[in-house]
Amino acid sequence: MARSVVITGGFGVLGSATAKAALDRGWRVAVVDYAPAPSAEAAAALDGATIVGGADLSDPAAAQAAIDRAREALGGIDSLLNIAGGFVWQTLADGDPDGWDRMFALNLKTCANASRAAIPALIASGRGRIVNVGANGALKAAAGMGAYAAAKAGVHKLTESLAEELKGKVAVNAVLPSIIDTAQNRADMPDADPGKWVRPEALAAVMLFLASDDAGPVTGALLPVTGGV
Repeated sequence: MARSVVITGGFGVLGSATAKAALDRGWRVAVVDYAPAPSAEAAAALDGATIVGGADLSDPAAAQAAIDRAREALGGIDSLLNIAGGFVWQTLADGDPDGWDRMFALNLKTCANASRAAIPALIASGRGRIVNVGANGALKAAAGMGAYAAAKAGVHKLTESLAEELKGKVAVNAVLPSIIDTAQNRADMPDADPGKWVRPEALAAVMLFLASDDAGPVTGALLPVTGGV
């Protein structure tokens, strides 16, 4: 039976790549994003998916409403992929203190709120799976990565805790990518070698494995996906 999957942050580079890969597998897909509508480029990849835009997943009520819309459109939820997030580089001394709140809201609160909203449907599925996006850079934070790494470390611990909370009901895992090969990252790091980075399509394949029945009893795993970094 084709899986029904909800992807948060679905209008972004990784989200749209993951949605396209899921659609290519014949899965039923709903994408949720803060933006009101996808870009033209993302829209092409999302052809065939249910679109839920304008959803502030850092707000519990808005997250519940967005997940409910996706569940109703799909007729249920088998897998939730929490890709919504954000990044800022700033030192503690010179950075904006509000940046810490923003990193936790974008990365950790969105993940927690979407997961909470989806849990009843995932349990009802009988084969529910949650896949979160952590960060390899949260295992040892570099200078300027404090706020981002702390928020992603929170995603790691939420993954482990939720895996225990839902053991036997819903499998919960996370991928820990290094640098994802995006146009923005190439522009921000012109002297780096993007050949060592992780392609969005490759990371999407790993996430869809964890979201599938093929992953079997795997739960509570924090899986590094680091390419050549």
